[in-house]
Amino acid sequence: MRIGRIARHLVEHHWRARRVFTSKVLAKIEAATKAGEATHSGQVRFAVEGALDGMPLLRNHSAGDRALDIFSHLRIWDTAHNNGVLIYLLLADRKVEIIADRGIDAKVGREGWEKICRDMEADFRGRNFETGVIKGIEAVSRELAKYFPASGAHPNELSDKPVVM
Repeated sequence: MRIGRIARHLVEHHWRARRVFTSKVLAKIEAATKAGEATHSGQVRFAVEGALDGMPLLRNHSAGDRALDIFSHLRIWDTAHNNGVLIYLLLADRKVEIIADRGIDAKVGREGWEKICRDMEADFRGRNFETGVIKGIEAVSRELAKYFPASGAHPNELSDKPVVM
């Protein structure tokens, strides 16, 4: 475990996520999620965490480890067509992770998700968090629309509301 990482997480902590992702920004992200889900039958969730604390930090969990925990906690794996996708941002590490259920993950693959993550991180480096997240949601929605296009009535199985942890 690196002391620099611990210090960064202690300094950044949760206040930064609330400062960057204001209620106005969160409303735009929710609207982008709703618009994207109108084009496919998948389910997209966005979660942001300012920093790790407690056991995840002491156990040196990576952003990917934490994203997997949140994917499970939010029950994104529990969709009818196994096509739920989590976009997770850990601000203190400046890392984006996409965790996708097996139905869509098998079609897009790790390389496809990684490209979306890197594109988002490029916007984040310029402090364009709102733009980066919305572009990420749109890119994930394009992938879902390719393999799980909207047809007929498809219920919204998961909330579109972003999660700030």
